[in-house]
This record gives sequence, C-alpha cells and structure tokens, in this order.
Amino acid sequence: QVQLVESGGGLVQAGGSLRLSCVVSGSIFSINSRGWYRQAPGKQRELVAALTTGGRTNYADSVKGRFAISRDNAKNTMYLQMNSLKPEDTAVYYCNLYSQHDGDYWGQGTQVTVSS
Repeated sequence: QVQLVESGGGLVQAGGSLRLSCVVSGSIFSINSRGWYRQAPGKQRELVAALTTGGRTNYADSVKGRFAISRDNAKNTMYLQMNSLKPEDTAVYYCNLYSQHDGDYWGQGTQVTVSS
C-alpha cells in the first residue's frame, strides 16, 4: 500500500521560510511526475511545483523564484523549500505522485499559515 506523509507545515510570519517534506512508502509501478499542490479556503486545489522523471521542474507563476522542489531518492522523500512567504501562500499543501499506470497518489496535507 502506497502512503504519502507530509510534514513541516506551521505558522510563519511574512518573509519567513518553511520546508515541507513528503515521505513515500510502498511501491509504485512507474512514477511519471511528483509535485506539490495547495488548496486555500474557498479555492480549488492548484499545482505549486512539479518534478518530472526527466528532471524538469515546473512552478506556478506565483511562487517562481521563491519555492524549490527537490527529492532525496535514498530517503524516499520529496521536499518543498518555501522562502519569502506571503500571506497569500496560506493553504493546505499536499504532495502528489502521478503514475500513468495507477493514477494519482495524495498525502493527507499539511497546513501552512503565513501571517502579515
């Protein structure tokens, strides 16, 4: 059974930093992409950052230059480094794995709150 467990969220002042972690357990036949999404109250879930198996990264325009996605294969962990946080970054953040064979896998989410 595949599990994704996020951690690292919390309350931070504007301009601060947080690093989210997502530990993956279980086996997946083939992972096509990894990513972080977020969902603010009353809004749809949106892609924040993605990392393809080819090593390409994609970021939402709103976080470019401030957030960075990475992975540590030895630890089966994916990270989202978030710098220069803004109140509009407040949301529940979810890690995601996508497999063409199995579909989407999601973590339970971690709350990030940025105070002004």
